[in-house]
Amino acid sequence: MLSMPERNQEPVWLVIIRLLRWHKPEGRLILMIPALWAVFLAADGKPPLPLVGVIVLGTLATSAAGCVVNDLWDRDIDPQVERTRDRPLAARALSIKVGIVVGIIALSCAAVLAFYLNPLSFWLSVAAVPVILLYPGAKRVFPVPQLVLSIAWGFAVLISWSAVTKTLSQPTWLLWGATVLWTLGFDTVYALSDREDDRRIGVNSSALFFGKYAPTAIGIFFAGTILLLAWLGISIHLQLAFWISLAIATIGWGWQYWRLNKKDLPNSAYGEMFRQNVWIGFIVLAGMIAGSL
Repeated sequence: MLSMPERNQEPVWLVIIRLLRWHKPEGRLILMIPALWAVFLAADGKPPLPLVGVIVLGTLATSAAGCVVNDLWDRDIDPQVERTRDRPLAARALSIKVGIVVGIIALSCAAVLAFYLNPLSFWLSVAAVPVILLYPGAKRVFPVPQLVLSIAWGFAVLISWSAVTKTLSQPTWLLWGATVLWTLGFDTVYALSDREDDRRIGVNSSALFFGKYAPTAIGIFFAGTILLLAWLGISIHLQLAFWISLAIATIGWGWQYWRLNKKDLPNSAYGEMFRQNVWIGFIVLAGMIAGSL
């Protein structure tokens, strides 16, 4: 953690980078992955490059806004959590006013990009905003706030798929379901590192809700992801490359489930497994693209 003198010397633009979490790209990439899954599958592996650019920039802007909203909600909670106490708003390295302005700018960038999309995709983007804004509050009133985050992640699939096809079909919902379950899995893994702090503060998380059964729940979420992706692969006739990538992902998720059942797992392991899900997601994406051509 930065000492106070070091933090005071940090340029404001670097503090804003930390507020947006752009110094931790895995959290930004893991939202981008399901959006890319959807846009490539909906376009049979060959989406228009401008649309891919809009999707990439849109996920970056949206995740940035989500980070700011989350930190505004949690500015008095984050200082009590080891993992988050050095976040700019928690450490008072930025004012609330600056945080609000940065959040508005990020949301405005996402809104401008949304105007590039067709009406269905645009209004799905609008519908996602309340979920993004309210998710950080869910941990105060809802026993499984990770489900709210998963639904927010699911909008990335709906927006991106409809941006290509101008409609939502059965394959869209199969991918949506896979994304929701995958997000529940990896974000419950992530929440395991904060269990003791969350319990002490009195906020909810899926890790606390499932308790000693958290590894089992995560295994079920990953198994459901695999089954829905397999169903999707069959329904849209994906080729061998997809099945190879899904097999690799299955091994990765299976290994994580096995590891989560080990006793005395260090807290650092949960962050490692979260980051591994980024690589797993990109492996599946590569299989989807190659399997669609």
